[in-house]
Amino acid sequence: MRRAQLPLSLVEVALGTVLILGVALGFALGTPAPDGQEPQLDAYASDTATLLATDPPRHGGATRLQEVVASQASFDRERDALASRVARILPENVLFRVETPHGAVGTPTPRGVSIGTAAVPTGHGDVRIVVWYA
Repeated sequence: MRRAQLPLSLVEVALGTVLILGVALGFALGTPAPDGQEPQLDAYASDTATLLATDPPRHGGATRLQEVVASQASFDRERDALASRVARILPENVLFRVETPHGAVGTPTPRGVSIGTAAVPTGHGDVRIVVWYA
């Protein structure tokens, strides 16, 4: 009877050792922290795009974005108002760039940072919104 119990004890010791080493190795190496910024940044960009796409125009057109992209002259006229509107929409710690077929407003997008993006098609071209944390 004792012979049947000895191998079972050795198996239990071996499994326990493997389990303890696995847990210790997990703590020692750790796991990388999940990057929770991009989904939030995408949400900021998407919310900004939605608000701009539904805002009434200041001078003409169906929406603020359609007014901005209607022509180079309308973009030049609305550039500062667009930048101010986007700055009011986003939290203070989020920088932005709005790219249109006629130009861009906001801060140039830095390299190596997590960004969120959203695009809005208009009758005169796509508007792309890029946001990142300051």
